[in-house]
Amino acid sequence: MSNTSSERSLAASLRKGFMRRCPDCGKGRIFKGYIKVNHTCDHCGLELFHQRADDAPPYFTMMIVLHFIVSGLLFVEKTYSPETWVHMVIWFPVAILSSLVLLPHIKGALIGLQWARKMHGFDEEATGYSAQQID
Repeated sequence: MSNTSSERSLAASLRKGFMRRCPDCGKGRIFKGYIKVNHTCDHCGLELFHQRADDAPPYFTMMIVLHFIVSGLLFVEKTYSPETWVHMVIWFPVAILSSLVLLPHIKGALIGLQWARKMHGFDEEATGYSAQQID
């Protein structure tokens, strides 16, 4: 069932997107692969090709992961002072795995944000670009 009201809940859209579900119905899948966005929702038919997540998901993923990695690295270094190779054995796999797990969730949440705020073609009442949007 499609959300036809003019108000779209930001929190619900972010949550649905984070769960990699359609920000409108919450049932259809956003991705057809790892992070390849479906053209439309397979449940409600919402057009998802309007999304413009671009470089934002990797940026936010790196910011989140690196905050935890640096905090953990500093804690372990201050507490135990292990050799450098121990840090590399611990923190490289943790950083890579957590980035790979978090990236599709962040991208889904950003698509939900764009849908909730009617950005990039998600506003069905807007027609084309105005001169103000082009400048």
